[in-house]
Amino acid sequence: MQYSSQAVAKPYFVAAIGLFVGQIIFGLIMGLQYVIGDFLFPAIPFNVARMVHTNLLIVWLLFGFMGAAYYLVPEESETELWSPKLAIILFWVFLVAGALTVVGYLAVPYATLAKMTGNDLLETMGREFLEQPLPTKIGIVVVALAFLFNITMTVLKGRKTAITSVLLLGLWGLAIFFLFAFYNPVNIVLDKMFWWYVVHLWVEGVWELILGAMLAFVLIKITGVDREVIEKWLYVIITLTLVTGLLGTGHHYFWIGTPEYWQWVGSVFSALEPIPFFALTVFAFNMVNRRRREHPNKAATLWALGTGVMSFLGAGVWGFLHTLAPVNYYTHGSQITAAHGHMAFYGAYVMVNLTMISYAMPLLRGRQANSEKSQVLEMWSFWLMTVSMVFITLFLTAAGILQIWLQRLASDPQPFMVVQDQVSLFYWMREWAGVIFLIGLLAYLASFFVGGRPAEARAS
Repeated sequence: MQYSSQAVAKPYFVAAIGLFVGQIIFGLIMGLQYVIGDFLFPAIPFNVARMVHTNLLIVWLLFGFMGAAYYLVPEESETELWSPKLAIILFWVFLVAGALTVVGYLAVPYATLAKMTGNDLLETMGREFLEQPLPTKIGIVVVALAFLFNITMTVLKGRKTAITSVLLLGLWGLAIFFLFAFYNPVNIVLDKMFWWYVVHLWVEGVWELILGAMLAFVLIKITGVDREVIEKWLYVIITLTLVTGLLGTGHHYFWIGTPEYWQWVGSVFSALEPIPFFALTVFAFNMVNRRRREHPNKAATLWALGTGVMSFLGAGVWGFLHTLAPVNYYTHGSQITAAHGHMAFYGAYVMVNLTMISYAMPLLRGRQANSEKSQVLEMWSFWLMTVSMVFITLFLTAAGILQIWLQRLASDPQPFMVVQDQVSLFYWMREWAGVIFLIGLLAYLASFFVGGRPAEARAS
């Protein structure tokens, strides 16, 4: 059953895809700056391109999560959204704040931006991923709390399910852990410890709960498998996620000045972190194999299966490769980390957002699925993006292995920039793979505009 208030998800999904395109464009700019050092300098220095690239990633994923919540919560709760008007107001506040922040990064030097936005009142800027000016951070908190109020009130007045419970736990955790972005102690060890409370406990903690809830919702809809079966899998996955993810934070504490026991805690629990992602993969394939109906939206099914596989490879396998302390001693801060980060973010959070958008957007446009021609193009986009991301990861892994050997393991270690010159071939190959990724993303975008309405939708 469709609820009219689900329509508020549509602008969130549209904005998410638009910002995603921007993120990839800035990623390609950065990739060229790796091999052509003065590319677009001084207009867009590398540090600014990197801020825009990573901040757009975070913001568009949040838009996707919010749109997904606005879509699935009314359907799960069997009631209209508490306030569709509030959802639309928050959309514009969040979009304008995000756009102004990016303009600020590009238009003025970062130190000037800090002075202009009151960083001297409460110093929160200058930390990786948390570069946002103070007004933006406050705006994020206000938007998040109002969004959570809207979603929570909807759940409280309607049916309660495992999916909405897990989703709310993840979303509230997201908001609560972001508050550590305002805590910036002078002691650099404490600063790093609490900085990871935001960064790690988002992507390897509460975001995984959001991922599980979104994937479970889509799998119920496209497979027809009993809700009880899918909910049992969901509970197992989130339990494994919380047990391994929370203590797995320790793998960031190896070399920042924390007590020695973190090397054991971080190594042991990080080594277990691939398990929930493997369970996620088994879960997705098992549910699709047990499906009771052939859903016409085959593209969404493909994205759902891809989410399980790629998140296991990126977050699980590539994370495990360098998470044990004796290995991490040589690999931390190398291109191995970049390889893991790219495939993990794509496999887990990019793909689950695209899964939800692929499933929900046709329904929001009055059809059960896009036309066959549209879905063929979308599935091409899936393979272009996914295969190119695999190659991006492999090229960065090769660069990282060579970097570690020449810079850290060789009997006569070479300087950082000398090594960067020697691995530049891999950076060029990574850049071309990134171009293919952008083509795949544009194909995904185009798939919503080709093929017209399918016959079954026109008849209904």
